[in-house]
Amino acid sequence: MIFIAVKFTARPECADSWLEHTAEFTRATRAEEGNLFFDWSRSVEDPNQYVLLEGFRDGDAGAAHVGSDHFKAGLETMSGLIASVPEIINTEIPGGSWGPMGELSPKG
Repeated sequence: MIFIAVKFTARPECADSWLEHTAEFTRATRAEEGNLFFDWSRSVEDPNQYVLLEGFRDGDAGAAHVGSDHFKAGLETMSGLIASVPEIINTEIPGGSWGPMGELSPKG
């Protein structure tokens, strides 16, 4: 699996509308055959920061994503929303999905 984590810092005036502006990019990416997950989270410490966690089946699926028209359109949209260059982690890991956390389970 290709695992990608990206931190985006939005311009303050764009932070509250970030998810609206990226909705089409998100929808199109989630519809890709090789996409496993594509999930946005907003920082509880910095309301201008969003973190995107992405998973793709393999390198070919990741390459198809980066080569897609909606990827290019998404970058164009986000370039007008960001306050700084995003930070990224991009790595290949074994497995194909989320697994259970062994150290924690519900009580009862």
